[in-house]
Amino acid sequence: MKYLICVIITALCTMICVISSSSPAAATSSDKIAYLTFDDGPSKSTSRILDVLQKNGIKATFFVTGKTSEHSKQMLHRIVDEGHTLGNHTYSHDYHRIYRSVGAFKADVERLNRLLEETVGVRPNILRYPGGSNNHLSWRSGGRHIMSAITREMSALGYQYFDWNVSSTDAAAVIQSKEAIVDSVKSSSSGKKQIIVLMHDMDAKTTTVEALPEIISYLKQSGYHFDVLGKDSYTFQFLRPGKS
Repeated sequence: MKYLICVIITALCTMICVISSSSPAAATSSDKIAYLTFDDGPSKSTSRILDVLQKNGIKATFFVTGKTSEHSKQMLHRIVDEGHTLGNHTYSHDYHRIYRSVGAFKADVERLNRLLEETVGVRPNILRYPGGSNNHLSWRSGGRHIMSAITREMSALGYQYFDWNVSSTDAAAVIQSKEAIVDSVKSSSSGKKQIIVLMHDMDAKTTTVEALPEIISYLKQSGYHFDVLGKDSYTFQFLRPGKS
């Protein structure tokens, strides 16, 4: 059921008319920039993703959740040690819990930040909302305006949040085909100067790992160079802070 909810949310977010904004520096840049992002890790796929990125000399952004196994902690260390960026994706990734109130969301984010600080000495100031900043399933717990209230509060606290303008569609099925993932990135990146690519770092997402080298190769051939997300990066948001 939880996976089905994530699939529905991702599909809705991809279809809804979205709003983007960028920092002044990004807006004046003549470069094509690709930000590869991976949600929901660490997982059994993390080491393979990192191997591909390392082989290609590329840095990416990992929006992680609260996992405390020794393997997960090792992967967090490797992400940081190899120069990638950690983002907060909430500790629990539990829609009912995190979206019932502004306070509940803040507490879950802070819980993950404490874990990351204790484990790798990093407190992220960037985050990605589970389901995206305009997800409607949050209404079930916190009401119709909960995302507006949460985005306003988290932005006031200094967090920058990132949605995506290119979906790999790897959440559209438990195991999406490699070809469908590659084709989706190719088609949805067409004509875009700066892209934030949504992918998932999960045990089941083996085809995402398999598609990654081809995605990187295509984006390189298309003139993109790669960067990690930060507070001053190009920003793509479905819902502007505080807006309904």
